[in-house]
Amino acid sequence: MSQLIDNTPSTPGKQKPEKSHYLHNRLRIHSSLSKLTLLFSILLVFILFLFILSLPSTTAPSSSSSAVTHRRNLYDTWGGSDWEKRVTKSARRATASNRAVLVTGAAGFVGTHVSLALKRRGDGVIGLDNFNHYYDPNLKRARQKLLERAGVFVVEGDLNDGALLRKLFDVVPFTHVMHLAAQAGVRYAMQNPGSYVHSNIAGFVSLLEECKSANPQPAIVWASSSSVYGLNSKVPFSEKDRTDQPASLYAATKKAGEEIAHTYNHIYGLSITGLRFFTVYGPWGRPDMAYFFFAKDILKGKQISIFQDPDRGTVARDFTYIDDIVKGCLGALDTAKKSTGSGGKKKGPAQLRIFNLGNTSPVPVSELVTILEKLLKVKAKRKMVPMPRNGDVRFTHANISLAHRELGYRPTTDLETGLKKFVRWYLDFYPGSKKKSAW
Repeated sequence: MSQLIDNTPSTPGKQKPEKSHYLHNRLRIHSSLSKLTLLFSILLVFILFLFILSLPSTTAPSSSSSAVTHRRNLYDTWGGSDWEKRVTKSARRATASNRAVLVTGAAGFVGTHVSLALKRRGDGVIGLDNFNHYYDPNLKRARQKLLERAGVFVVEGDLNDGALLRKLFDVVPFTHVMHLAAQAGVRYAMQNPGSYVHSNIAGFVSLLEECKSANPQPAIVWASSSSVYGLNSKVPFSEKDRTDQPASLYAATKKAGEEIAHTYNHIYGLSITGLRFFTVYGPWGRPDMAYFFFAKDILKGKQISIFQDPDRGTVARDFTYIDDIVKGCLGALDTAKKSTGSGGKKKGPAQLRIFNLGNTSPVPVSELVTILEKLLKVKAKRKMVPMPRNGDVRFTHANISLAHRELGYRPTTDLETGLKKFVRWYLDFYPGSKKKSAW
């Protein structure tokens, strides 16, 4: 460009510009710019491609990418006459007075026990589970086999698959939905926050959308959590207490679920009952829960970490045995009134409830370990550590007077009795874990 400027006369007309040289330079510059633009565009596409590949999964992590592909392929296999026959058979009620229930998270800990209890009393039950890899999927598959032997068909799919939900509601006129599917765990939220939004918020909304459009609308019972009480220091926790100070993302998504439930109840007339579970334990439990991995590590001779609060007191939990939780779930379902809407239109006020389901007897975690030592006949290698800032709270304690009055809820299992049943199941399910006494 400097050459063009230097060759241009100060007075026009005095000197003829060299047009061919000028045009040649312009063409050369234009060609260079075109090449740069093309290369830049290719680079942008490549960066975008890498960005898409690097996006975090919105579900719990799988052991490999092939496992994710495998699950997606399974999701695509639902439908067809044979599939519909299995769904219809599983949803068949023993009598006209029994219920047709969709249980989400059916291969989960609470979901399995609730599904079995419903089926035993003659209700029609269809399970839905995505079998994610948050914890050992083999345990979930074993629960699935348990359900299949009882006549419960578990559909493999995701709550966010609207087409699958529509198909299920087309095949079965569900009277009730027991929504127990969720991304669980307080600490894992710090590693994979998107999975909590995907399951606990988006998945819940997806389910409510289908329920509000159904005709007739089902009544809904769903699992909230005692985690919603967060940093609340008033004990025991009552349903009237504030829940606007969550200590974890998990708690925040459950609190969001309660507000979303209120919205769908108010706008669409859905009958909705939320249940705040308090530290559920028992056979077929979750491996990420303290009682479960404590038992595993004690038997392996590994050191276990027990959290202390700043006053050097151990963390305490209102441990609630699974059979008591199941009774509370069935009580909530049996007392749920019908939804008042139809086809997405509200016709009158609908029932909206929230209940604590706990044991009302908080136990220090150190005492839990002592009971496990006694039952396993192995001395634990304890290490007391300060409670980390990972979303855990110091204690939980349920006031269950409302559930007692409205649902007839009466927990009857003390911690040692419940842990004895858990240990018996654990040693049977993991026969290679048995260890000689170290007392």
